[in-house]
Amino acid sequence: MPNRRKKFDKSFCVMGVLNVTPDSFSDGGKYFDKVAAVKQALRMAAEGAGIIDVGGESTRPGAGDVSVGEELSRVVPVIRAISGKISVPISIDTRKSEVAEAAIKAGAAIINDTSGLKHDPRMAGVAAKYGTAVILMHMKGSPADMQRSPRYKRLIPEIRAALRESIHIAKAAGVVSDKIIIDPGIGFGKTVKHNLEILNRLDEFKKMGFPVCVGVSRKSFIGKVLNIKDAGSRLSGTIAASVLAIIRGADILRVHDVKEAVEAEAITKSILKAGR
Repeated sequence: MPNRRKKFDKSFCVMGVLNVTPDSFSDGGKYFDKVAAVKQALRMAAEGAGIIDVGGESTRPGAGDVSVGEELSRVVPVIRAISGKISVPISIDTRKSEVAEAAIKAGAAIINDTSGLKHDPRMAGVAAKYGTAVILMHMKGSPADMQRSPRYKRLIPEIRAALRESIHIAKAAGVVSDKIIIDPGIGFGKTVKHNLEILNRLDEFKKMGFPVCVGVSRKSFIGKVLNIKDAGSRLSGTIAASVLAIIRGADILRVHDVKEAVEAEAITKSILKAGR
């Protein structure tokens, strides 16, 4: 089998979200069809995405689990179709080791695990076996219950501690440090206030010594702050939050609107560079 996986080089990049699901909170199954999904992947790559993140199971608040077979049928054909057409790495957004392994064989180079390797005990071993990069996200609970009155005594220290547990799981399985990326999990078991505090204190996650991925795109906290119910109408808020994340040290921005995020990053970095 030829190795079609493109490596992630850890320089700043925008990660384009490709939901191959019928029930995504953000696009409502717009790319559930394989042809539409491939076309969108090519478009995001052309717009400057540094990673294409393919997911076949919705992790919106209240979402239930999808079977392994169903998830495989959604993501593998799409990854196989786009891996030979784009020059940027593909990540697989999944909590299941069987799906991750099949996706890697189809061309994925990154595992994006919203459970931080805590849902499936075999996931870390898959990452180590294939030498893929892995994004370890913090989530309090599961998608089905994570937004049921989430509480923390000390928000940032608790999230950092949970991420350290995920890092330990990864390293114990043989994943090397330079393949690890962390994500504080905006919107995953957090209130509006929690999300705002995480963004304002993002530099405290940078101090952990790993690249930081941030996903604010179209999230409900933006809708609540701006009183915008339609997720697709939250672009302005998404860009504002993304710019702050860049200033606070984000290495990867996970977004739905790639072109706008790439342009916002270019302007933000230019301004920061001019001030040095």
